[in-house]
Amino acid sequence: MKHPRNRFQILPWIIPGILLAAWFAVVRTGWVPDYLLPDPVRIARSGYVYLFSQADTPYAGRFLTDASASLLRVTLGFSLAVVLGVPLGVISGRVPVCQKMISNTINGIRAVPGICWLPLALVWFGIGMRTTVFLVAMAAFFPIYINTAAGARYINPIFYQAGAMMGIGRIRGIFSILLPAAMPQIISGLRLGLGISWAYLVLGELTGVPDGLGAIIMDARMIGRIDIIIVGIIIIAVMGRISDILLNASLRLFFKSARRIT
Repeated sequence: MKHPRNRFQILPWIIPGILLAAWFAVVRTGWVPDYLLPDPVRIARSGYVYLFSQADTPYAGRFLTDASASLLRVTLGFSLAVVLGVPLGVISGRVPVCQKMISNTINGIRAVPGICWLPLALVWFGIGMRTTVFLVAMAAFFPIYINTAAGARYINPIFYQAGAMMGIGRIRGIFSILLPAAMPQIISGLRLGLGISWAYLVLGELTGVPDGLGAIIMDARMIGRIDIIIVGIIIIAVMGRISDILLNASLRLFFKSARRIT
């Protein structure tokens, strides 16, 4: 008899399976023209050529070059957002004066759509790595900062009282009390920030960079290769999900408090 948990392993695949079946249905019945939504089999062939083929054809075998360029940009931008967002969030959450000082500024900047920063970033940094890293870092910073600040702000004071009775000082209390207690909100902020990083990666790479997953999507749009556009979208979705899994695994590895909640 199968263990009940084994039966639940199929649940994440139900909706993708339904969507794939619907895709086959609307394409094979002619409800949607092929030039708008290619057949899944054609998408699979184009994806194989893009990922593995060494033929002398457009987009063949470009995956490793594009994926490595995009991954580097996401990693740099997201890391910068973490380095700035987590400490500022902790300070803002625990020091009311700092919270009042920077809250209006950060929330005002947060309200500006990311697309508005693109022209300015191009003027400042030009086309290439720095513009994309800037956009990714700015987009990922806000959910990381806001969630960290909320987690630090609403820690039960009893935890600090218990820590003081055990001789835990302020510096040690940050790592022994504050971060473990705020970890659920911090993890939520990191995961949201990482997801947004992939969205803004594409925005940064649509500016004319020579490589990257966003660049390949823009290039395919210019010549009407809908199949390559969809391949790029699927690859970004898969890489985004893998990066989320790796983030959770890293947090569980380095923080005991993360192991209890992820």
